[in-house]
Amino acid sequence: MQRRTRIKICGITRREDAQFVAEAGADAIGLVFVEASPRAVDIDTGVALRRIVPPFVQVVALFMDASSETVDRVVRAVAPDLLQFHGREEARFCSAFGRPYLKTVAAGAGHADLGAACAAYPDAAALLVDGHAPGEMGGSGRHVARSALVGASHHPLILAGGLRPDNVAAAVQQFRPWAVDVSSGVEHAPGIKDRERIAQFITEVARADEQQPE
Repeated sequence: MQRRTRIKICGITRREDAQFVAEAGADAIGLVFVEASPRAVDIDTGVALRRIVPPFVQVVALFMDASSETVDRVVRAVAPDLLQFHGREEARFCSAFGRPYLKTVAAGAGHADLGAACAAYPDAAALLVDGHAPGEMGGSGRHVARSALVGASHHPLILAGGLRPDNVAAAVQQFRPWAVDVSSGVEHAPGIKDRERIAQFITEVARADEQQPE
């Protein structure tokens, strides 16, 4: 039986985008709680978006070197299903909020050591490999090169960075990740999603899955 690649659409800032993403068939939406990001949302917006997300679509709250107080406020108010950490957070910090978490591994510095990341974050739900350099935010649109991945991951792998409707099928076939994560590749502008691109992206992921050997 063929495995279906899961899809997360990140950087949601508007109700209409959250509704469309869910209706189009995405498995998760990402809410960015990083003030410096052009896709940042505040807690009130996060609560409003959370309320309209239907069952079986997960809400992921993204942080980068946030204080424990900030993460705790978001967890209590928004009740995300998953947390995603993009900074220098240690495993003990990531696991302290009663939610499963994803840890980002930056591949933009030339390589991403998946084995070391697994050892450093043994309780992570998955590793998210992105094309940005260490210390930078996601949503950069930079690709991950297969040659940049070093070692083996014992966690599910989520692929991000530079994915678009015209290249995601090839990326799925090359990396065979558990999930793909897209933000800038399906936008008109930062935080403003493009419905046609979202629909095309989801269609292309399904097409790639159909072409994979069982």
